[in-house]
Amino acid sequence: MNDDVYRYNEARWEALVARDALFTRPMLDLDAAKAREYLGLTRLGLPGDLAGRTVLCLAGGGGQQSAAFALLGAEVTVLDIAAGQLSRDRAAAAHHGVDVRTVQGDMRDLSALYGSSFDLVWHPYSLTFVPDSRVVFGEVAKVIGSGGHYYLMCANPCFSGLTHHAWNGEGYLLRQPYTDEAVTSYPDQDWVYDQTAHDQPVDRPVEYRQTLSRIVNGLIGEGFTLTFLSEVRNDADAGAPAPQPGSWEHFTSVAPPWLEFVWRH
Repeated sequence: MNDDVYRYNEARWEALVARDALFTRPMLDLDAAKAREYLGLTRLGLPGDLAGRTVLCLAGGGGQQSAAFALLGAEVTVLDIAAGQLSRDRAAAAHHGVDVRTVQGDMRDLSALYGSSFDLVWHPYSLTFVPDSRVVFGEVAKVIGSGGHYYLMCANPCFSGLTHHAWNGEGYLLRQPYTDEAVTSYPDQDWVYDQTAHDQPVDRPVEYRQTLSRIVNGLIGEGFTLTFLSEVRNDADAGAPAPQPGSWEHFTSVAPPWLEFVWRH
């Protein structure tokens, strides 16, 4: 697809690459043990033996997950909207001496991969960058094999668009309606950027709310069965002082901002 949504996301992610944002930095210090720990397959209830298995990193460029999976022996394909992100997957693969296939495209159109039968589709945070998650789920169903797993990390629908900036002295105020495709936009968190990098402005993300019912029923409708669900937060280190209200750390203790799912097809 080459619509306004595609063009905005492509331009934003190329700008994030230029700014060396957190999710664009390839992992160059991995070995098999570190890769396994980073992916957390055991915690997710996913098969640990990846030798020869086919993995699609969906909207997951940047040279992080792709390198980890390849080091564990998987046959890895990465589809991402940004050429700059894919260049980092190739750089990470070359650094580790592994093979990774890269495809530039939109998660709403996986026609370049039709005929594939992936054992695992690994989909990090990106679902809310498109208006209708069901389109993505329909495409995933076309390229995943029978019995294959779909890992999905996305915004917690209950708190989508909410950040620590919503602190009003007593709590975090919900202002936006809980409806599918409601548009949200907020500043990137400070931890996204290397603060020593040059100060090149990057447009805010434009995200579209996906209600929990749309996500769950959309995947059930495509023949997926839920096998794992986790609420993800940034937990404070043990023994650290209690976070201050209005900080990112306090916000995530009150309103877990992300969900992780594992679905089986």
